[in-house]
Amino acid sequence: MFPGGPEKPFRIQGHLRNYSWPLCLQWLEFEGKTRFGKHFRLYNSDHSLIYKLTIYFIQDKQEAQRLNLDLKKGILLTGPIGSGKTSLMKLFSNFPGTPGYQFRSCRQLATAFMKLGFELIESYSNSNSAICFDDLGTEQSLKYYGNDTNVLGEILLSRYEKFADHHIKTHCTTNLNASELEAAYGNRLRSRLRESFNLLTLESNDKRV
Repeated sequence: MFPGGPEKPFRIQGHLRNYSWPLCLQWLEFEGKTRFGKHFRLYNSDHSLIYKLTIYFIQDKQEAQRLNLDLKKGILLTGPIGSGKTSLMKLFSNFPGTPGYQFRSCRQLATAFMKLGFELIESYSNSNSAICFDDLGTEQSLKYYGNDTNVLGEILLSRYEKFADHHIKTHCTTNLNASELEAAYGNRLRSRLRESFNLLTLESNDKRV
């Protein structure tokens, strides 16, 4: 039991964690209300997608295979503005019993690039940590000392090499569809995204209050 909160969503049996789907939902809803406010809720229409994310992050190999999820790849979560992509990925970044990952805003990274330059790209490209880049496509190409630079495009191409060589995972959320991603980042990156991400879509409408 978390202090003032729900039960842990798993039981330890031997050396294994056995997760309970109802307790996973309970933990996510409680944590969501704690972090985002009492208006937060999980919608029944999203349970199928949330279940897939849960199976992925707890690394349930048998169920992942049934759901056609590749546990070696990252997650690319797409969906309309306000559908809850960011909130879900923030919640799963510290889901009990999982390794977790860093969470970064693409817009803020692009702004930081104006101050730090290519040092910022190198920092995230060379990082051995799992990272989720939020709202891919909201940032724009920027000029740095006269050079046009697609900051996230450069980072993601470099992190693809990390994935291919060392299985370092990257996750992303985006409002863009496949053709819009290609227009923003080029065909080369789009093909890399297919190779290194599980594509999941949150179909729900705007949930913002």
